[in-house]
Amino acid sequence: MKFSENWLRTFVNPPLAARELAEALSMGGLDVEQVEPERGDWLLTLKPMPNRGDCLSLIGVAREVAAVTDTTLVLPDIKPARAAITDRLSVTLDAPQACPRYCGRLVRGVNARAATPGWMAGRLAGSGVRPIGALVDITNYVMLELGQPLHAFDAAKLEGGIRVRFAGDGEKLTLLNGVTPPLTREFLVIADEARAVALAGIMGGLETAVGDETHEVFLESAFFSPDVIAGKSRQLGFGSDSAYRFERGVDFSATASALERATQLVLEICGGTAGPITEARAALPAREPVRLRLARVERLLGVRLDGTQVSDILRRLRFEFTAAEGEFRVTPPSYRFDIVIEEDLVEELTRIHGYDRIPATMPAAPAIMLPAPETRRDVPAIRRLLAARGYQEIVSYSFVDTTWERDLAGNTSPVALANPIASQMSVMRSSLAGGLLNALRYNLDRKQVRVRLFEIGRCFMLQASGDYRQPLQVGGVAYGDARHEQWGLKGRPGDFFDIKSDVEALFAPCSAELEPADHPALHPGKSARILCGGKYAGWIGELHPRWQRKYDLPLAPILFEIDYEALSQQGLPAYNETSKFPPVRRDLAVIVAEAVSYRAIREVLRRNIPPIVTEIGLFDVYRGTGVERGKKSLAFRVLLQDTRKTLTDAEVDSAVSRLVQVLQMEFNAKLR
Repeated sequence: MKFSENWLRTFVNPPLAARELAEALSMGGLDVEQVEPERGDWLLTLKPMPNRGDCLSLIGVAREVAAVTDTTLVLPDIKPARAAITDRLSVTLDAPQACPRYCGRLVRGVNARAATPGWMAGRLAGSGVRPIGALVDITNYVMLELGQPLHAFDAAKLEGGIRVRFAGDGEKLTLLNGVTPPLTREFLVIADEARAVALAGIMGGLETAVGDETHEVFLESAFFSPDVIAGKSRQLGFGSDSAYRFERGVDFSATASALERATQLVLEICGGTAGPITEARAALPAREPVRLRLARVERLLGVRLDGTQVSDILRRLRFEFTAAEGEFRVTPPSYRFDIVIEEDLVEELTRIHGYDRIPATMPAAPAIMLPAPETRRDVPAIRRLLAARGYQEIVSYSFVDTTWERDLAGNTSPVALANPIASQMSVMRSSLAGGLLNALRYNLDRKQVRVRLFEIGRCFMLQASGDYRQPLQVGGVAYGDARHEQWGLKGRPGDFFDIKSDVEALFAPCSAELEPADHPALHPGKSARILCGGKYAGWIGELHPRWQRKYDLPLAPILFEIDYEALSQQGLPAYNETSKFPPVRRDLAVIVAEAVSYRAIREVLRRNIPPIVTEIGLFDVYRGTGVERGKKSLAFRVLLQDTRKTLTDAEVDSAVSRLVQVLQMEFNAKLR
């Protein structure tokens, strides 16, 4: 809002220069964007916050200046016009909740060709409003002065009385800007007995507009509910000064006085005789008292204001209040729609007391060391582990495409958003796979040939009981060569076992077990469930060829996703005596059926391992010449060691024989 400093000083005149006045307003919470000289005057451009519709008028700004500078406020002298004629138009409120107050008055014998006075034209121009004609200029002037939008109808073009109602579907109304908007039942209109003549709170109609030939006018001043006007400008594709004010809330107690002010100016400038005011009224917005406690003020501000100081500030703000025992009951004025809760009043006290008078003290709080148990690993530790293995972290949206959930998680009933920000972000993710593949595709489009990414984030799942689960998941994707390109090693594509080693490193010192399992996102036969301590912890595998084609990936990436809770658990370190005696190695090769898995053999050996065996590891798998069809040869490395003495050949042979015996009994194995 732009206005003249000289015009403002007709209402309040603090002992401050223009720039000092602008600084005082800004420090009081009203942003003054610009101060510019204009022919012996200064023009101030103010940008109030959306909740301060009361400051979209000279009177509203003057109230703020008076409160901030504690200066006397002089309100316009508005004298009711004498009703010289008895003519009036009836007013009917068919939508009383949308328009709870409507005032109107006929003025006959006006001279519409009268010139707008220079003082008024100058003030309008200084406020960025182009003078048009005396009648229109008067309504604009009162709107700028008092904050109440008005409209002047050519009364000769009206048919019967005024009705305030909602528009009918498809009803036609050509506005002053020449636009004929598609009206629906959500638009409030001003109508006569024949048709709609104005779009309520937004713009008048072209058919009933005043012009040079107008001799009688019907002046309208009304209060429209902000909820009814809000958002309509965006729907229509254009706005107006009236809509800008009505959607923020205007002073519903000043409806009649604004009409009197406009009448006063019409009679002075255009002449004529006025009729009585016709008013229709319904239930106006209630102004409920708001509680304000001095203790709460001190707690929020960190500054103690006593009752006298608070009373003085409330008086300067022109708020009605009562006080008793450190508590105030404050009734907001009719032009302050932003005062609803106690914190709103605390903000008002802060503005007027002065933000610069609140000391900048550092907050004091006890520093309590929280326990950090060694048996639990935090998220930063997992991040460091993955980064050390060459992965880079991404952060993706928790809102994903429905097709991602169906393709990659087999989730046909994802958690849907009531108001998604985009059609392709309409559900909550139950897996991190979609975001990882999307980030992979982004990197591949930018010529990255080797990609390692991970993400740690919440997933969202609806349980059969109707409750929601929000587990923290750790996911990763690997694409391209196993190692960075270099001269010393021959390049090869990374495979399942490369990423399996990364997963095992995450679980260390605990051991992760993998067992074959199908997953909607993964290649059958190249996917596995991850177990930790016998419990499900996640999944790993190669992307299914179907999704590889659909998501346009030249090679199939390896993905994994693990429950953070499974990774967060780690055992306490345990001391083992280090042997001073050399270990003994024996290689043990056995032939077993093709269906026998190494995992099964390992579990059996682990349960029956002799005390002196310190390690058993598989180092070779052979199928071919010398091994029957349907069988395979597994070669194990067996390390034996004692902490008290050097092992004898007999002890070593006995231990190895025990292992062979176990393999023969459990798997019908044969020594090779």
